[in-house]
Amino acid sequence: MLHFLCLILVGFFNLLLAQSAPAPIRLNQIGFYPNAQKIAIVLGEKQTAFELKDALTGKTVFKGRLSEPRTNQHSGKISRIADFSSIRKAGKYFVEVQSLGKSAPFEIKERVYKEVAAASLKGFYYQRVSIDLPEKFAGKWARPAGHPDNKVLIHASAVSESRPENAVISSPKGWYDAGDYNKYIVNSGITMGTLLSLYEDYPSFCENFMTNIPESNNGVPDVLDEALWNLRWMLTMQDPADGGVYHKLTNPRFDGMVMPDAAKNPRYVVQKGTAATLDLVAVMAQSARIFKNFENKFPGLSDSCVTAAVKGWEWAKKNPAVLYNQDEMNKKFDPDVVTGAYGDRDVKDEWVWAAAEMYALTKKPDYLKDIDFQAGQAMPLPTWSQVKTLGYYTMIRFAEEIKADPALTKSLEKNIISFADSLLTDLEKQPYHTVMGKTAKDYSWGSSSVAANQGIALLYAFKLTKNPRYTQAAQGNLDYLLGRNATGYCFLTGFGSKRVMHPHHRPSVADGIADPVPGLLSGGPNPAQQDKCTTYTSKFADESFTDDDCSYASNEIAINWNAPMVYLSAALEALSEMK
Repeated sequence: MLHFLCLILVGFFNLLLAQSAPAPIRLNQIGFYPNAQKIAIVLGEKQTAFELKDALTGKTVFKGRLSEPRTNQHSGKISRIADFSSIRKAGKYFVEVQSLGKSAPFEIKERVYKEVAAASLKGFYYQRVSIDLPEKFAGKWARPAGHPDNKVLIHASAVSESRPENAVISSPKGWYDAGDYNKYIVNSGITMGTLLSLYEDYPSFCENFMTNIPESNNGVPDVLDEALWNLRWMLTMQDPADGGVYHKLTNPRFDGMVMPDAAKNPRYVVQKGTAATLDLVAVMAQSARIFKNFENKFPGLSDSCVTAAVKGWEWAKKNPAVLYNQDEMNKKFDPDVVTGAYGDRDVKDEWVWAAAEMYALTKKPDYLKDIDFQAGQAMPLPTWSQVKTLGYYTMIRFAEEIKADPALTKSLEKNIISFADSLLTDLEKQPYHTVMGKTAKDYSWGSSSVAANQGIALLYAFKLTKNPRYTQAAQGNLDYLLGRNATGYCFLTGFGSKRVMHPHHRPSVADGIADPVPGLLSGGPNPAQQDKCTTYTSKFADESFTDDDCSYASNEIAINWNAPMVYLSAALEALSEMK
């Protein structure tokens, strides 16, 4: 018994050490597929050799030479690459470098990211609004329901003939958007589009992709059951009278660091806008396609989605550029709203995405009329404010079925491959051997989602070309998220030896449980440091991170960051099973 307690204490102190000491050997702290590239990053220029050791026996199984030194463009620090890709035997290992010590332990095995993928999808369950999370499904993070949202007020900015100011509507369900308790249509748009695309791209994998949610084993893939919780809410955000969509459902101000059921402030839906409406159109069109195959489980749902999409499209055609400007709204209407604005100054990209989804749904060319896909321009990475690439993915996914203009399809394919090739340029010079972080621009707010979305783009390039360089680079970005980065952190809560413990996430702060809610992707390095937390230890772009709940700029979570993490980890699992 004493020996057992000693082991627990040793493990506890090792974990504390992992939290505090930035290890000089950085790698994916979860592991690698047997046939995959396997590398670690060794900081410093003096060492030239490394050893791979069996974590159970301590025996050396491989000796290797470190690469030539690489200089970090952000910090000037020197690193070398330890490559042990030739080791394919399943087991638990660590890398050791003389005088520097050991890396975090990791595994080599098949389906090594199965738990990561499942946990990042399960993260959405923990964000559910209007429902109890019982221990059977939520474990020690069980909690009472928060925000029934059955008595939501019409804000003065959102009035219509049939819905005057302070009229009451019901708008339950959905997901809490991030570390706060509000629900935003614009951010739900890209989130839903990404999750639904995972199902459309890898349907066979998704059939057995289980996460232990209440709906598991109901004959519907869990990724669709989870998406449906948010889809039901999105449908309530459309004004049935005219088809316009409210921008968000929100408190006037952010709640304090309390549990969801303790947050009692009045909730409003605010101004309708073109971006929100087109995002809803795109999501409803995609959902209509998908749920048509589950008519026996959800009778009439697909038809409801079609109706919502068509009505939203018609509203947007009449209101093609109604932009949400929160500051201007607050000058005209009370109460002032100061929660996340998600204001977008340009909706050309929303038109592209919505048009692509409507065309894929209906095959009616009219939806593409007057839509500029801007296929000749450089492809932008998807973000909540820039979604046209989701339209590109859809047009290519259904190219043969929808008989789109071959010239347009070819141009979009070329655009994706060109973007992927630009990511691969100079990869062999990068200090962490990842396409993530080549420029400081990658370290924007929510930089973890930049890494994940780059990985998704690389996987689309692989689907078009079958060139394994793209999947290897996508894998490198997952390695980045799981520990092969300049902070040494594994950014997915609940995973890794050096793990995020204090995300800016109200339930994780207020629940009295030491471990944060699992399966949530931390935002990652952000040199702008808008939160002005005092615990940052570096201003270098790739190190500008602090595991502190005050840090909404680097350590918040958000649904639109989790979704590409789900896609990337699940898609790599799906592709590994196909080999």
